[in-house]
Amino acid sequence: MSDKDLAVALITGASSGIGLVTAKALQRAGYRVFGTSRRALASIDGITILICDVTDEVSVKSTVAEVLKQAGRIDLLVNNAGIGLLGGAEESSTAQAQALFDVNVFGITRVTNAVLPTMRNQRKGRIVNISSVLGLIPSPYNALYAATKHAVEGYSESLDHELRTFGIRVVLVEPGFTRTSFEESITRPDQPLAVYDSVRAGMEVLMRNGVNAGDAPEVVADTVLKAATAAVPRRRYAAGKQASQVRFLRRFLPEAMVDKSLRKFNQLPIV
Repeated sequence: MSDKDLAVALITGASSGIGLVTAKALQRAGYRVFGTSRRALASIDGITILICDVTDEVSVKSTVAEVLKQAGRIDLLVNNAGIGLLGGAEESSTAQAQALFDVNVFGITRVTNAVLPTMRNQRKGRIVNISSVLGLIPSPYNALYAATKHAVEGYSESLDHELRTFGIRVVLVEPGFTRTSFEESITRPDQPLAVYDSVRAGMEVLMRNGVNAGDAPEVVADTVLKAATAAVPRRRYAAGKQASQVRFLRRFLPEAMVDKSLRKFNQLPIV
């Protein structure tokens, strides 16, 4: 089979972690894969890496145009690029919050908008947006990050209803803690307050331990592949046991019980 006969996938944030492992899984599954990175990288295992900054409209459009130039189509978009922010909500300036949303939310909308004309003309396509269990539950000291993932959930679910008549489906993949370098590169607040120092430090330890004990990125990659290839996709796919448990607790337990459990998990006083 020639490259022209392969389904074409574009995945953002594919230089490492979940993005790279997912790109490799898609390539093994028979996709012709284009991945994006903010810096120049050589192709990896048959995956074409293109430079793209999801916060830059020109960069995004240029990347999509290059994929279409080389492959002529885009069958699957995986919006994976994202950044984290750990700290009290009060500790981040509005500018820092806007920068977080610019990557995690508006980055998804830029890439999606750039790809949609092609998918509409094809009358088919699948968009997989990488969310998080923090798109389902509150997360103290991750308030702004959780807010971006809640936004991605609402955007994706609404967009799916808009696009079904064009043969396009939008689905969510919701990982829990995953063993990647995400925790190491997470952003810290730009206006830290001493009153939060102790609890914030505890949250950093909690996150580090959670990541170390988390799912392998292959768990997320396998879930993305399932979401990408399902004939009749579900709206949401929990990636891993922890994510499935969180979704179950959020849906079926009383709110007061969830609140208490959340505070206990985060080692906060039960008040």
